[in-house]
Amino acid sequence: MAVIAQAKVETQPEPWAGTIRSGKHQLITDKPESFGGQDKGLAPYDLICSGLISCTMITLRMYAQHKGIALGEFSVEADFCANKEGKEWIERRVHFQDTLDEALQQKVLDICSKTPVTKTLLRSLEIHTQLV
Repeated sequence: MAVIAQAKVETQPEPWAGTIRSGKHQLITDKPESFGGQDKGLAPYDLICSGLISCTMITLRMYAQHKGIALGEFSVEADFCANKEGKEWIERRVHFQDTLDEALQQKVLDICSKTPVTKTLLRSLEIHTQLV
């Protein structure tokens, strides 16, 4: 077994707030005010989305560097969704400043479906990715 990531959270005095530490990094987690928190930091589902979009951005940049492809500037965003029936999924959007040709668009979608965090999440939920 290999540990590929590690984090620790410690409670703060405020309800729902905590300090997350991972290596030499630190961030705050909390719930929105509508859930009784103070919205001081990312909520748990925000952290899931953050992990997915970070991995997507890094993987796309690594692929582009490896293949000598200029993707230009882009951003990735994600929404964690749920319906009344209990189905959960993620809507992921990749925005490119430059227009990609159709073949490169298809390759980007293919790469997005194979990022390490995507593969991990797909074991338990669906992820829908679109280029915008």
